[in-house]
Amino acid sequence: MTNISYCTFYIARHGETKWNKDRLLLGQSDIELNKNGIQQARELAQSLQKIHFDAVYSSDLLRAKRTAEIVVLEKKLAVTTTEALRERFFGEFEGRKIPELIEEIKDLLKQFNELSEEEKHIYKFTSGWENDKELISRFLTFLRELAVAYLGKKVLVVCHDGIIRTLLWKMGEGTYKELDYDVLTIHNSAYIVAESDGVDFFLKDTFKVDGLPKYKG
Repeated sequence: MTNISYCTFYIARHGETKWNKDRLLLGQSDIELNKNGIQQARELAQSLQKIHFDAVYSSDLLRAKRTAEIVVLEKKLAVTTTEALRERFFGEFEGRKIPELIEEIKDLLKQFNELSEEEKHIYKFTSGWENDKELISRFLTFLRELAVAYLGKKVLVVCHDGIIRTLLWKMGEGTYKELDYDVLTIHNSAYIVAESDGVDFFLKDTFKVDGLPKYKG
């Protein structure tokens, strides 16, 4: 019998920014943590204190990079940053008030909700919008490479809501409707634990993630 070796990922969302608090759509806009976000990063560090990480990777956006640096400060680990872990690019919608934007594009949202899962996967709400197919291609390729490089080891990844939410969909943890922002909340400084053999990913645990439909703990 062959023993399968897995890389264990701790995939965390960054701490809060002013734009999060003001309900502005961030995307790849480079906004720093606010005071509350720094405190959330410290609390995340505390919750992961007993975990030995073999490597730490982060989105190169300030909010994620700073969160990662705070988390591993006492672990004396270097943080490797990459564009592959950036949030989804929302095009011209970045910086807009989310409630106002939702009202403005309500007809597009209605159209989106009537699509099949496959059609939603490639849908673009506006020019330049990074759809799920493009987003998954970007970050999943990178995570698979990490998994192969760190089989049998633990890796901390600090990134963004959109990546974590889309990975949950890819792992079969819910449909688009079940993982919608109105249903699933991935809090700032939340994380999931997932194992990968370099191809597939399997959810093992969650922290500060509310409303996940299929995961029973």
